[in-house]
Amino acid sequence: MIRTRFAPSPTGYLHVGGIRTALFAYLVAKQANGAFILRLEDTDKAREVAGSAEHLTASLTSLGIRYDEGPDAGGDYGPYKQSDRLDIYKTWAQKLIDQGRAYADPYTAEEMQAFRDQAQKEKRAFRYRDHRPENPPEWNGSTPLRFKCEPKSYTYHDEIFGDVTTSPEVVDDFILMKSDGYPTYNFAHIVDDAEMKITHVIRGQEFISSMPNYLALYEALGFDVASNSEQAGGDVRGSTQNSSESPQKILGADTSTGPADSEATWNSPQENTDDASGTTKLPKFAHMPHIMNEQGNKKLGKRDGAKDVLEYVRDGYLPEALVSFIATLGWNDGTEQEVFTMDELVAKFSLDRVQKSGARFDEKRLLWMNGHFIRELSLDELANRIEFFWPPSAKKHPESYKKQVLALAQDRLKTLKDLPMLTSYFFEEPSIDMSLISENKQLKKLSDDEVRDLLQAAHDALLESEWTAEAIQQTLNQLLETTGQKPGTLFSLIRIATTWAPFSPQLNDTLALLGKEKTLARIKNVIA
Repeated sequence: MIRTRFAPSPTGYLHVGGIRTALFAYLVAKQANGAFILRLEDTDKAREVAGSAEHLTASLTSLGIRYDEGPDAGGDYGPYKQSDRLDIYKTWAQKLIDQGRAYADPYTAEEMQAFRDQAQKEKRAFRYRDHRPENPPEWNGSTPLRFKCEPKSYTYHDEIFGDVTTSPEVVDDFILMKSDGYPTYNFAHIVDDAEMKITHVIRGQEFISSMPNYLALYEALGFDVASNSEQAGGDVRGSTQNSSESPQKILGADTSTGPADSEATWNSPQENTDDASGTTKLPKFAHMPHIMNEQGNKKLGKRDGAKDVLEYVRDGYLPEALVSFIATLGWNDGTEQEVFTMDELVAKFSLDRVQKSGARFDEKRLLWMNGHFIRELSLDELANRIEFFWPPSAKKHPESYKKQVLALAQDRLKTLKDLPMLTSYFFEEPSIDMSLISENKQLKKLSDDEVRDLLQAAHDALLESEWTAEAIQQTLNQLLETTGQKPGTLFSLIRIATTWAPFSPQLNDTLALLGKEKTLARIKNVIA
């Protein structure tokens, strides 16, 4: 079974990049009838934010990204919070100690800083393994536990970036267990992925630089590191098709390959083993390129207006629009199609169509896409979605009238939050704002007398009109002939005088629903 996971840290809100990683992992699992797992990596207690775990699950649920296993969903491979799995990490840490592949770090912070200062003085990169103690003390949990690496070159296959070759120089002795008793991400996620039988590790591009250390640890734990590149292609839609590309030596110049023999044996529930060697095969790796700001010149961040996913929902963006937009940040299906439902994404998604370069975050495109999905909703469904976005003055009006108003506004809505601006004048008397006339590109050319004369002509013509949308439109068209004005001038003036809103639905439909008495009274009020 294909098993993917999303493993966020509960240290803040879920940003667009995190949601995209979760969505892609979800799609890979669902198109293969596999399982999508949520795991909370809560081992950095200093950075943990209260309520963040609940926020993460609410964000996924609101977008329809439903996990099959997780902290609040259960499953056969729990616990799904790393803080509840400490005994598991200690067991595997002890196995590495017993195999001579881990040792207690005896140095103080001051001694470590002295090593770094010396390396900087000598203009060389600092590596901890250059200061590996000859006779480390027995590890008792009060000091960090470090992995004892065996530096070498690795070649692995990335489902997006192709074959990657790393250099021995970047492999180092990194911390497995911290002095507070918690594991580091570098150790815990490898243990968890294996025990939870994860087949595809999908995460951000920033983890590529750590892959040499991960591969060294995988190898020490008994994984067949060579199996990853040998399996390029695989048997699911999520696999890449570009294995013929030349290896990308992005992490070092050494091209020697071939894992060394390891005595480590991985006795996890993982069943994906190589019959010939008896070792466990690596999962498939896919590293997501960054999402860039609107200018495309740096990674998207809070300063660029990146918002919490739930904030977008509160601002009136539909979950299906967010899903479609996020899925197409750096991915397409090879056609001209721009908008996708979740079912279409499950059917069409593949990792080999994810671009290697960063995707530009275009909020105007999101706004357009949201308007598209709003227009696709049935009126009844839209009424259900928009319940909490009505202006307060709408509460005292019957649902039947509100539904008529909504039918007019639907085509003009870009977000659900636009509803009060587009509809409040149907429920309450609007405040007169003459700047809407004086700052209008066409209307500011008119004198006060011309404005008054045009409104008087409109009042008199509408007074004699039958009050249906069709009859009103005929009257408005006749007014164009008798006044000699352009639609952009005359119709804008009548719209502003009756709604005092920057935008409104089709004018004849708006006036028909406002009613004859209210329409004429508002025009007369402006004339006066």
